[in-house]
Amino acid sequence: MNVTGHTSGRPAAGDAVESAATATASPTASEPGAARQPRPVSIRDVAAAASVSYQTVSRVINNHPSVKESTRAAVLAAISDLGFRPNRAARSLAGGRVHAVTVLTSDTTRYGYAASLQGIEEAARAAGFAMGIQVLEGGQIGDAVQRATEPGTALIVMAYDRAGTTALAAVPPGVPVAAAVETPSGRQAEGKPWVWLDDRQAAQQATQYLLGLGHRTVHYVPIPASTGTSPRLAGWRAGLRQAGAPVPEPPAGGWTAEAGYRAGRDLAADPAVTAVLCGNDDVAVGVLRAMTEAGRPVPGSVSVVGFDDTPVSAYLTPGLTTVRLDWVALGRACFALLHSLVDPQATPAGAPPQPELVVRESAGPPAGPPPEASWA
Repeated sequence: MNVTGHTSGRPAAGDAVESAATATASPTASEPGAARQPRPVSIRDVAAAASVSYQTVSRVINNHPSVKESTRAAVLAAISDLGFRPNRAARSLAGGRVHAVTVLTSDTTRYGYAASLQGIEEAARAAGFAMGIQVLEGGQIGDAVQRATEPGTALIVMAYDRAGTTALAAVPPGVPVAAAVETPSGRQAEGKPWVWLDDRQAAQQATQYLLGLGHRTVHYVPIPASTGTSPRLAGWRAGLRQAGAPVPEPPAGGWTAEAGYRAGRDLAADPAVTAVLCGNDDVAVGVLRAMTEAGRPVPGSVSVVGFDDTPVSAYLTPGLTTVRLDWVALGRACFALLHSLVDPQATPAGAPPQPELVVRESAGPPAGPPPEASWA
C-alpha cells in the first residue's frame, strides 16, 4: 500500500474539519474578505464567544439538563449572534451514540488515499454517519489527533505512511478507532483494529508471473518506502529469490510518471532488460513512454507491469497489465470495522478483496534469449 502529495488548494492541518459542526458567518462590507468565501463558524467559535468549553456548547445543543440556565442563555446568545447552525455531527458531540467519524490522513490526492476515502465516505453515508477529514502535516500530528478526538466522534486513521502510523500511535486509549495500514505489523497498531491489502504477496506473484513467461529476471522501479519498509519491494525480491533468478539493483524511483520515465530511459538502454515491474501505475506510464521512445516495443521487446489498477490503466496503448488493489473496498471495510466497534447491531466487517493480477497487453514472453549481462 505504498501510495502517498497534496493539491495547493487543500486545507492546512489546523484548518481541516476542526469540528463536525459549522455554519456560515456573513462578512460585513468593511471586512477585507467580504468578496471571498465566508469562513465557517465552528462549535469552538461559539464556545469562545460564550466563555465556555465546546462540550458545554454541545450539551446546550442537545438540551442536556445539567447546564445552568445562565450558561445556557449565554451559549444560545452566542449561537444567535454568530449565526451558528448545528448539524448532525455537532449533535453527536454530547457523548451519546456515535454518529460521526473523522478520518486522519496525510494525503487526499494520490490514488490509494483518494479511493480509500471514497469507500469510507460511501459506507459512512449509508450508515447515517457524518464524516470529516483531518489532514496530517509535519510536527502538527499530535495536535491534529487531539483536535479530532472529541466526544461522540470515532476515528479512522489511514496509516499508509509515517504520518499516519504516528497518528495511530497517538490515539488515546478508549477512543473508538480503526485503521487502514500498509502492513499489519509494528507497535503503532497494537491494540487497534486494522484492515490491509497484502501488496507484498501481490508483488511476489506479479514477479513470478513474469518469470513464468520466460523472462530470466524482472527489474523493479520502486516507489518510496512510506513507513521505512516497502512491501512491494520485498515481494519482488522474494519472488526472484524463490525462483533462483538474479536480483538486479533497483534504479531510483518515485511516485510519478516522470520518475518512471527517468528510470525507464536507463532500463531501455540495456538490451538485457526484458521485464519491468513498477511500484505503481503512474510509474509504469513513464516506463512505457521511455521504452517507446527508445524503440523497445511493449510487449515485443520488453514487458511492463504496474500496480494499483488505476482507472486509466485499461485504456493505455498497450493496455497495462497491473495488480488490482481495491482501495474503495478497503475503505468500506475499514468503516465497517469501526461501525461494528461502536454499534453492536452493525453488520460485522468483512475482509476486503485480495489483490489480483489483471492481465492485459503490456506483458508477454521475451522475444528471444537475452544478451549476457552483469546482474548487479
